[in-house]
Amino acid sequence: MQVVWLAETRHMSARKIRVLIVDDSAVVRQTLSEILSSDPDIEVIATAGDPFVAADRIGEEVPDVITLDIEMPRMDGLTFLQKIMSQHPIPVVICSSLAEAGAQSALKALEYGAVEIIAKPRLGSKQFLEESRIELCQIVKAAASAQLRLMRPARVIEPKLTADAILSPATHAMVETTEKIVAIGASTGGTEALKILLEALPADAPGIVIVQHMPELFTRAFADRLNTLCDITVKEAESNDTVIRGRALIAPGNHHLLLKRSGARYYVDIKEGPLVCRHRPSVDVLFRSAARYAGQNAVGVILTGMGDDGARGMLEMKQAGAATIAQDEATCVVFGMPNEAIKRSAVDQVLPLQAVAGAILAHAR
Repeated sequence: MQVVWLAETRHMSARKIRVLIVDDSAVVRQTLSEILSSDPDIEVIATAGDPFVAADRIGEEVPDVITLDIEMPRMDGLTFLQKIMSQHPIPVVICSSLAEAGAQSALKALEYGAVEIIAKPRLGSKQFLEESRIELCQIVKAAASAQLRLMRPARVIEPKLTADAILSPATHAMVETTEKIVAIGASTGGTEALKILLEALPADAPGIVIVQHMPELFTRAFADRLNTLCDITVKEAESNDTVIRGRALIAPGNHHLLLKRSGARYYVDIKEGPLVCRHRPSVDVLFRSAARYAGQNAVGVILTGMGDDGARGMLEMKQAGAATIAQDEATCVVFGMPNEAIKRSAVDQVLPLQAVAGAILAHAR
C-alpha cells in the first residue's frame, strides 16, 4: 500500500490538535472521538476502520496525531505504522487492549517510532471515564508536541492533585544508612530513554525505583523486555519488594509507587488512589517518598515527558539533601517535565541522556 500525502494541508493559524482515529471497532472509534472532542484544544478530523481507509483520509488532510489500533483487518497496525514512519512521519499513539499479546505488540510499536501507548477506554464508572478523558487528552497533546511543533499553552484540567493526596509532606529525612537508591521519573519518550539509561548501568548499580507513565499490563511487558536487555535485573514492582543493588523496580500501571524504609532496608509499597498531576502512577508521589525515606542517600532523575509531574517532588528531594539530575532538552522527546523541575531550581545537573548513567554511578560512589 502506498500512502498518498498532500503536499501541505496544515494552516499555521490552526490552533487545535487534529487527530485521526484508526480502529476497526465502531464503538471504540465513537468513544475515542467523544473523549478527545471534549477537549477544546483537540479536533477529531476523521475516523477510519482500517489502514486503507486511513490512508485515504490522510490524503485528504494530514493530521497532527494518529491514534492507531494494533489488530485490524486487511493490514495490522504495526505494518501501517512502519509505512507512516518511512514515508511521512506523523506522531502516532498506539491504542491497544489490555491483553498480554497486545502489550507485546505495543512495545514493538514504540520501537518502530510510536510516541505513546494508551489503553482502549472501557465502559465503567463516571470516575473511570473522567480519568480516561484526562489521560487520553494529555497523551495526544504530548504526542503533538513531540514533533517540534509550537508548544500550545497547557490547558489546566481538574482534578490536578499534588502528592498530598497520596503521601503527606515529610517532616524530616532519614539518613541513618548510607546505601544509595535512585528514583527515576519519565513520560513521553521515556521508554526508549529508560532503555538507553538502564543498559548503560553495571550489574552492581545501586537499587532503582522507576515511574514511567504507562497503562497497566504494559508496564509488566516493558519491565520483562528491559530485563532481557540489561545487566541489572528489571521487574514490575510488587508491594514489599526490596530495593537492592543490581535491580530496578518499575511502577505497575494504574498504581502509585512509594519508596519506604525499615531500618536499613529499602522496599516499595504499591498503592491505589486518585490521579496526581493527572497521572497514576505519579512521579511526584515517588519522589516525595524518596525525599522522606532516603533523603541525602537518594539520587533523583527526571527524564523526557510532557507536563510538570515530578517537579515538586524533585524539589523536595533536593531540599532533603538528594542529588538531582535532569535530562537536557537536546536529547528529550518532550522537555516539559525536566524543564519544570529546572525552573523550580530543583536540579543539580542537566545532562544529555548518554551521560546520566555515569552521573548516577558517580553519586553512588
